[in-house]
Amino acid sequence: HRPAPGGELGLVVGTHALIEPRVGFRDLALCVVDEQHRFGVRQRAALDGKAPGDLAPHVLHMTATPIPRTLSLTAYGDLDATVLRELPAGRRPVETYVVDGSRARARAYERIREEIGQGRQCFVVCPLVSESETLQARAATVEAERLAATEFREQRVALIHGQMPSAEKAEAMRSFAAGEADVLVATSVIEVGIDVPNATVMLIEAAERYGLSQLHQLRGRVGRGGHQSVCILFGDSKLPRLTAIAGDRDGFELAEVDLELRGAGEVLGTRQSGLPEFRVARLPDDLELLELAKTHADALVAEDPELGLPENALLRDAVLSRFGSDLDPIPA
Repeated sequence: HRPAPGGELGLVVGTHALIEPRVGFRDLALCVVDEQHRFGVRQRAALDGKAPGDLAPHVLHMTATPIPRTLSLTAYGDLDATVLRELPAGRRPVETYVVDGSRARARAYERIREEIGQGRQCFVVCPLVSESETLQARAATVEAERLAATEFREQRVALIHGQMPSAEKAEAMRSFAAGEADVLVATSVIEVGIDVPNATVMLIEAAERYGLSQLHQLRGRVGRGGHQSVCILFGDSKLPRLTAIAGDRDGFELAEVDLELRGAGEVLGTRQSGLPEFRVARLPDDLELLELAKTHADALVAEDPELGLPENALLRDAVLSRFGSDLDPIPA
């Protein structure tokens, strides 16, 4: 379908399909991208091409956990950020623990049974859909059967994963949201778009296989009601990103940790993480130096945007040598 080429619709809500070439707009002025970390650089760049002529639409990105590239762009001054640090009214911070071993597992299952006994619901997230010969990790399909036959044989266990038909996934989520299942065994397919205020426990298997933003998003599936909630991560407590998420509930601060651990990626490229090519400077430790450099760069570009003045000849040569003469602008 071509939802708005004639301008008869003032507002269009959709998925990645809206940025496909076959979808057109007559006069696109504003794009709001939710869950920004789920989109690639080129996908976001395609939004600019939807506006008429040489104009670019205003773009508002929203995310609970900024990716390293986004955070670095705010430091470079190419992206303005508004941070909402307060929890919605009535919500409590989610307690987060990194555990391992059979005793911790037994206690975790007991906590889930206690919560279910109080009328609550719980998530169990596995990194795999089915068992793998090469990866030693729990699989959702196998774990759902095991838990239903052992630990939660007196409770109602449901399963959801990305390889299920859409109708089956929708039914699994409907039944869980309606309270017809006590435990939902899932993969990271539940990372976004799930709102079940009655869910109070998030148990994540092999937490070291997930990134910080994923873990924070998964943790956000609980604690959405007024009940105290807990996130239990099975993994190595010495792993820096697990230590970070256990000690911090703020998505922006976790993004700073992620920036330090994974790097900012390419500001003028498509990599959204990875160590930058600075020889001396290190982000985010040297933000003051970066801000000073940006001040000088802004003044230089305002005076000589083409770097055509004789005193800027060496700088122009360096820019062309590194980035080429036809550098396509790539948005945040």
